[in-house]
Amino acid sequence: MPVPLRRPAAERGAADRAAQLNRDAVLSATPVRLLTMLYDRLLLDLNRAEQAQSVENWGVASEQLQHAQAILAELSGSLKLDVWDGADGLLALYTYVTNALVMANIHRDIARTRESIALLEPLRLAWHDAAAILPAGPSATGTGAIGIA
Repeated sequence: MPVPLRRPAAERGAADRAAQLNRDAVLSATPVRLLTMLYDRLLLDLNRAEQAQSVENWGVASEQLQHAQAILAELSGSLKLDVWDGADGLLALYTYVTNALVMANIHRDIARTRESIALLEPLRLAWHDAAAILPAGPSATGTGAIGIA
């Protein structure tokens, strides 16, 4: 049985520091910033999945697609349907894309991954634009100004 290779201590230390910085950034992020961070990671996962699918690296593609589904579940769960009248439509889109990603994974269907990217990239850009004009802190009601907790 092969012995797993360990990264050098300096490399592990750098990776640990980077992971801690990422944790700190998430924990200190405003709801608006957290939303844009989630969208950025969602599209990163989808683009990585598309690249893996294009070279038939199904294990990596599956991992990326599943992580994207987890982000969509988080985005869906954070929607406040009673705060924003567009929330129902956004929830429907999240549900559609989640189902498309499940099918993309099961059937190794790069077209569904690409469709998901095409649907979500304009939203990612729109949320970044909205975040740039919204106040940095949460609203007085405790719900972010864009209808997320």
